[in-house]
Amino acid sequence: MKVTFLGATKTVTGSNFLVEGAGKKFLVDCGMYQGAAEEEYENEAPFLFDVNEIDFVLLTHAHIDHSGRIPKLYNEGYRNKVIATKATCDLCSIMLPDSGHIQEMEVEWKNRKRTRKGEKPLPPLYTAEDAAKCLEIFNPVSYDEIVEVAPDIQVRFNDAGHMLGSAIIEVWITENGETKKTVFTGDLGNNDIPLLSPPTMISDADYLVMESTYGNRLHIRNDEKAQIFLDVVYETLEKGGTVVIPSFAVGRTQEILFELNQIKEKRNDEEFAKKYQKLMSIPVYVDSPLAISATEVFRENMNLFNAETQKVISSGDNPLEFPGLKFTRTAEESKALNAKEESAIIISASGMCEVGRIKHHLKHHLWDPNSTILFVGYQAPGTLGSKLVNGEKKVKIFGEEIAVNARIEYIEGYSGHADQEWLMNFVYSFTTPPKHIFLVHGEPEAQKELKEKIEENTNILVTIPDFGESYEFDENIEMVGKAGKNVKERYLRLDVLERMNTLKEELEDMSTIVKEEYLDKNTDDSEILKIKDRLKELENQIVKIVENK
Repeated sequence: MKVTFLGATKTVTGSNFLVEGAGKKFLVDCGMYQGAAEEEYENEAPFLFDVNEIDFVLLTHAHIDHSGRIPKLYNEGYRNKVIATKATCDLCSIMLPDSGHIQEMEVEWKNRKRTRKGEKPLPPLYTAEDAAKCLEIFNPVSYDEIVEVAPDIQVRFNDAGHMLGSAIIEVWITENGETKKTVFTGDLGNNDIPLLSPPTMISDADYLVMESTYGNRLHIRNDEKAQIFLDVVYETLEKGGTVVIPSFAVGRTQEILFELNQIKEKRNDEEFAKKYQKLMSIPVYVDSPLAISATEVFRENMNLFNAETQKVISSGDNPLEFPGLKFTRTAEESKALNAKEESAIIISASGMCEVGRIKHHLKHHLWDPNSTILFVGYQAPGTLGSKLVNGEKKVKIFGEEIAVNARIEYIEGYSGHADQEWLMNFVYSFTTPPKHIFLVHGEPEAQKELKEKIEENTNILVTIPDFGESYEFDENIEMVGKAGKNVKERYLRLDVLERMNTLKEELEDMSTIVKEEYLDKNTDDSEILKIKDRLKELENQIVKIVENK
């Protein structure tokens, strides 16, 4: 058996693994790169495998960084099965067309610029229609059911507790009369996520491919985050401000709705009651068509909720409904929210603030010192959300510079990913531990710390693969090759984009320094002339690059 790591290597997006065994080739996940613009260019790169040779796809869950390139796979001729849980299939039926719609909008913007330059228009990665067509190859399976997907290959999907329908996939492959089992965790849940059951503990494996998003961090526990959430909201409302929550449309939004509905059960003292009443007196808007549709999918799959939530449902209380909850479906309804003078909670996608309606709400509220931007999920490096969480004082939205005067808060405990403690507990839970662990879906620092902790506390060897590396899964794990002629070429374009981003930041810093240190003071004219000459040199260099000289 051989596994080639073609995504989510030393980064948290683009999950894609090519598995070869028992005479078959199949994929585990086929996700898009999301977040930093330089990584998203990788979505357009050709697949490093022959699409016609792929026998089936195993999909861990519906998030676009795991499923988002399946329509591209379909467009290139793939017509075999995509195997996933029913809830994952249901969610992909709304998430993939939504992703296609985003591809169309983004390429339309690019093509307007290209047309003005006399250049040919570019096609989108795929359209909403393309995404809808690919759904015909999705095949739902149930949790805990062993399925023979090919001769000598069996799989079982187990609840990963990360989002509705998410799965840890066990894969048994028999070769030369010997059966070996590899476990792909997908994304492991945070163990105390509202609505969902904790991740399934797996008893045995020969090899483990495990996510590591929070491999170097610990989350706050559920009771603390509920109190922090209430305090932040109450303090904002007392000032007459609005709480804007950039939320991932699927999963996090529904968890927040559940938390808002259930928060009254957490405490029973006078101070808490006062804050809760304040919270319940204002409207809560879910401003994301995708989140609204996803909430409907959640309602249709309530049998997957945890025991506590099932008990609430049986009492007649719908955990996704409460007084004051309003859904805004149209763009006009969304725009109208920013014309209202009343305090409110606005939950809007995208969670990293890169696309969608959230950017309009940020533009309207970031400058307001009475308002709060409340982050409840992972912010990938380079995204607008990451910049805000890390304390940027000014950001650009739709080309306009906006001062960040609003309160910025980040409640990490809402993350859908297991923290270091629970990643370690997952490893400890094996009665027959894996011989080798591969860490994927994590930033290098998190992976390095988790690797050291696993090796220090167990006798299990750990590998952090690079993009394109192939490994034979046998008694002596070793790298046997790299996909593509020269994998290093893959990073050239990313390096240029990264340098451009750095240059952009340095130019902004230079502008501030020149204004504050030279132009706004009684600087000698000779110094100003020197700066003028240097700026002219820089301008000439930029012109040469633009004109490709």
